Amino acid sequence: QVQLVESGGGLVQAGASLRLSCTASGFTFSNYRITWYRQAPGKERELVAAITSGGRNTNYADSVKGRFTISRDNAKSTVYLQMTSLKVEDTAVYYCNTQILYRNYWGQGTQVTVSS
Repeated sequence: QVQLVESGGGLVQAGASLRLSCTASGFTFSNYRITWYRQAPGKERELVAAITSGGRNTNYADSVKGRFTISRDNAKSTVYLQMTSLKVEDTAVYYCNTQILYRNYWGQGTQVTVSS
């Protein structure tokens, strides 16, 4: 079955960096776009960054442009989210997502907490 497993979250100070990973299984990873979302307490889930199947095209939320970089290693079935210059407002649970045959699949999420 389709599985997405996020890792790499943690507690850091503002200005620090973290790299999140999303490792997939159960489907042909290299055929699918992967998206990172996040959800802060009391807020709706929002798109953070997305990458096409081959990795050539990416897009980012305005709030993270220039600070976050999404990449993928199809040989490892893994997508990364490199986060730099973290801000308190980046605090959230981060989820990876893919859509297969119009069905959404989500990981369990990884918590990122940025302290001031």
